[in-house]
Amino acid sequence: MKMSGAKMVVESLHQEGVEVVFGYPGGAIMNVYDEIYKQNHFQHILNRHEQASIIAAEGYARSTGKVGVAIVTSGPGFTNAVTGLADAYMDSIPLVVISGQVPSHIIGTDGFQEIDAVGISRPCTKHNYLVNKIEDLPRIIKEAFHIASTGRPGPVHVDIPKDITAEMADFVYPKEVHLPTYRPTVNYNKKQLKRAMNQLSKAKKPLLYIGGGAILANCSYEIRELAKKLNIPAVETLMARGAMGDENPLFFGMLGMHGEFAANMAAHETDLLISLGARFDDRVTGRLDEFASKAKVIHVDIDPASISKLVTADYPIVGDLKRTVEGMLESIEDIEFNDYSNWVELLSDYREKEPLRFIDSNDVIKPQWPVQRVGKLLGSKAVISTDVGQHQMWAAQFYPFSQPRQWITSGGLGTMGFGLPAAMGVARALQGTDRVSINFTGDGSILMNIQELMTCVEYNLPVINIILNNNYLGMVRQWQTMFYENRLSETDLSAQPDFPKLIEAFGGLGYRVTTKEEFDAALKDAVEKKKPAMIEVIVARNEEVLPMVPNGHALNEMTLIEGGK
Repeated sequence: MKMSGAKMVVESLHQEGVEVVFGYPGGAIMNVYDEIYKQNHFQHILNRHEQASIIAAEGYARSTGKVGVAIVTSGPGFTNAVTGLADAYMDSIPLVVISGQVPSHIIGTDGFQEIDAVGISRPCTKHNYLVNKIEDLPRIIKEAFHIASTGRPGPVHVDIPKDITAEMADFVYPKEVHLPTYRPTVNYNKKQLKRAMNQLSKAKKPLLYIGGGAILANCSYEIRELAKKLNIPAVETLMARGAMGDENPLFFGMLGMHGEFAANMAAHETDLLISLGARFDDRVTGRLDEFASKAKVIHVDIDPASISKLVTADYPIVGDLKRTVEGMLESIEDIEFNDYSNWVELLSDYREKEPLRFIDSNDVIKPQWPVQRVGKLLGSKAVISTDVGQHQMWAAQFYPFSQPRQWITSGGLGTMGFGLPAAMGVARALQGTDRVSINFTGDGSILMNIQELMTCVEYNLPVINIILNNNYLGMVRQWQTMFYENRLSETDLSAQPDFPKLIEAFGGLGYRVTTKEEFDAALKDAVEKKKPAMIEVIVARNEEVLPMVPNGHALNEMTLIEGGK
C-alpha cells in the first residue's frame, strides 16, 4: 500500500500498539499532524510546552512499563524537548520521541526553525536517527521501539525532514528488527552466578542493594522472594522505592544522602553487597572510597558499562535482572546458607534507635505530615509523582510505598518542573481505574510547568497537586543555611501568585490549607470530584530534610534528627 511518510508515522505507531501520544505541532511536523487529525488509532494530548510533552510521556512510561511517545516540531520545538530527553536518559525510561525537521535540501543552510537535532540529542539519547529516505521510515520506527524497550531502556529520537513526510512510497511495517551490532545480553553466565551464590553462602552480613533497574525489569516479586527465603535485609535507592514494600520486615529503608540511619549503616557494615540494577550514584554512595568498604560486591546489571564503573565488582553478572534473580532462587536448593538472623536483628536495633521522624506541631503544619497523611488516607490507591527538592525527599522518606511503579520522580537529572506533567502522564495511564495521581511539589517547582494545568483540565486528567509551600527554594535554602553561613542568595519566594485562584482560572479546583483538618477536607473533596486540583499547604518555613550525609562524607557520617515525633 502506498502512503505518505506522514501516514507511515501514524500507521507505525498504530502497529506498535500505541494508545496515547503527547505533543505539540509546528511547521516541520505539520504533515504528520494532518494525518493524526484523520486517524482514530490513538489519542493525542496537546501539551502547552514541549518539555511537558516529553515528561508526560515519561510519566506514562514509568507508571505502565510501556514505551512513551511524544511528537514535536523542529528548532525551538525540539530544543524545548531536550530536558525531557536528558531526564529519560538519566533514569533509563523507554521513550520514542519524533521530531519534525526542515526539508532535506534546506538542512545545513540555517533555514527557518532549523537546528541540528540529532547532534544535540546524541549525548542524551540511547540512539537517534535522521531519516534520509522515506523507504527507511517504517524500519527506523520499528527499530526505535525495539531499542527503547530492550536491554537498558532509554529514549530514542527520530528526526524526520518535512519533505520525507510528504513523499509517497510503499508501506510495509517490519515484523522483526535486524540489528547485528545491538544484542543486549539477557541470559546471565551460569558460572558467574554460581560463584556469586557460593560467596553469598559464606557471608555473615549480606545486603540487597536494590536500584531502579529492579522496577524497570519488573522483578520486585522475585527480589522479595529472594530476601524472604534467605532472610537477607534489603535497602532501596531513590529510584527503587516500592520494590520491597515498606511493610516488609526485611526492608530497612532508602539509603543515601537523605537515607535512613539503618539503611546507611547496613551499607557501611555489610560484608557482601548484592547490587541489583543499581548504578552506585554519588547521592547513594556518599564518599565513594568508604562506601561498603568492608564488603565484597556482587553486581547484577543488564548494562555491562555500568558494572565496575564506580565500584569494582568482585562478582559481575551481566544479564536481565528478572532472569538472574530467578536463577538465584533456583540455585538456593543446592547451597547451604548461613543464618542471618543476628544481622537482621542488628539493623532492627538501628532502626529502633534512629527511626525516620519529625517533631510534629499543632501550631504549624510540618511538611512531612501531609505526605504521611496522604499515605494513611490513600495508601496503595495513590501513585505519587514529585518535583525536585525538599518535598521530593520527604515524599521518598515518609510515603508508605507498597508496590513498584507507585513512585514517579526525576532521579538522575533532578528536573524541577517534572512533577505536574509526569503526574499528567500517570493520570492518563490510570484512566478507567479508581487510583489517584498525586503530585507532591514545591512553590518553586510548580511554576516551571504551570501551563500544563490547562492540559489537565482540557483532557480531564485529575491530577491532585499538593504544594508544600514554605516560600523558599527549600533545598537550596537548606544548603545555604548549612554550608554557606546562612547567606540566602536568591532563594526567597515570598512573591507568589494566589495558587488556588490560579488553578481556578484554568478551570480546576483550588484549596489553601493552614490546619490539618482543612487538609483532610480538601483532599477528600479533590478525590471525590475527580478534577485537576491544587492543594496549597502552608508549612513550616525552615524545616530541614534529615538525616543528611554532607557532601564528601561517608554514609555513617550522618547529620541526624534531633528530638522525636
